[in-house]
This record gives sequence, structure tokens and C-alpha cells, in this order.
Amino acid sequence: MSERTAPALARLDELLPLIRQMPASADQARLLEETEALRRAVAAFHMEAIRFRMHAVDRCIRVLGDHADQRRAFDQVRQALEAAGFQTRSHAAP
Repeated sequence: MSERTAPALARLDELLPLIRQMPASADQARLLEETEALRRAVAAFHMEAIRFRMHAVDRCIRVLGDHADQRRAFDQVRQALEAAGFQTRSHAAP
């Protein structure tokens, strides 16, 4: 972990329990799997994997119906990564 990734890892550590508290389903399991993979990518400082996993987690949250707590926590992860200089999207934000 570096100083650049510490805030994003802390935000992911806040998001993961929110996901684990969701009702069990195939979609919840997929979201948990993708978020854990995102955490590993951030910890490894793997920029391409970060961008790929951010997209996957975002999509999983949408599939589950954009729960406000999970969406807010995910947006904070994105903000922390972008503040650290990571590109989290394949295109410019709207």
C-alpha cells in the first residue's frame, strides 16, 4: 500500500461490509467478488485492472438497483482514486 492508494483502500474497506450485508443472491455474490478484486487491484497498484474492475463494480451496483449506501461508498472510492491520479473511466465523465 502506498500513500496514494491508502484513501481508496479505506473507502473500499467501508464499501465491502455494505455489500456483505445485502441479501444473498447471485448478483450480490458477483458484486462482492468484483469489489474484492478491485481492492486487490488497488493494493497492487495495477492501473488497467483498477479501471476494468471499477467498470465491473459500477455495473453490478446498477444491476442490483443502485442502493444509495453502496452507490455513495463506490462514488467515494472513485473520488479517492481519481484524486490520487488514477484514471477510473475509459472516457471523460459527463
